[in-house]
Amino acid sequence: MRPVGFEPDFLVLEYITITQDVRTGLVVAIGGTEQAAGILQTAGGFLNAPGPRGEFHRLPRGLPIEQQRLKATAAAHTLLAAGYSVHLDPALNVHASPDGDRQATQRYLAQLADRAAHAASDDETAEVLTEIAAPAQGLLPLVSDIVIRAAAEWSERLSSTGHDTEPARQLLKATSRLNATAQQITLARNEAAHASARPPHLPPAASPVNPARPGKALGR
Repeated sequence: MRPVGFEPDFLVLEYITITQDVRTGLVVAIGGTEQAAGILQTAGGFLNAPGPRGEFHRLPRGLPIEQQRLKATAAAHTLLAAGYSVHLDPALNVHASPDGDRQATQRYLAQLADRAAHAASDDETAEVLTEIAAPAQGLLPLVSDIVIRAAAEWSERLSSTGHDTEPARQLLKATSRLNATAQQITLARNEAAHASARPPHLPPAASPVNPARPGKALGR
């Protein structure tokens, strides 16, 4: 046993940071040994990637935010059990506080906006629009459900206290506009999804030009 007050030996490679890169939105793991790399791959599905200062590890592109959090948390807990010191971004920790969930939501929306701005194909555009307007799980339907619940509860409270419930009714009407917008976005999403399957539109072929017929020699 080392004497009291003895400073520990810190091995830098045993410290691992799992966070989300703000520029690319990728979940990355920095630091660790070869054994840690194996744990990241098997427990979290991380991939090896070359970096300017050596190899690092990242999750595959395009994973839903909840999958990112589950994989990052699983990798962090497995690394901790193996004796590594791990810093896990609270926004990626499924056991984090509600504030962490709020930050994760903000990151997800920022990532979605970035994906929309840099979509390189019709399929990528369709994927973004699906997350916005998909039935039940899309952003707009979820917002609509929240507004409906708020309007219903508010209307009941206004009525019970003898106040006019018209403001709550107007709020409820707003959900019909949200739903109509979601339907329009779904139509656009379907067009984008089908566009990549259609052959490119080519201009009509030009009509062949008949060669000029030589004129008859004029007689004198």
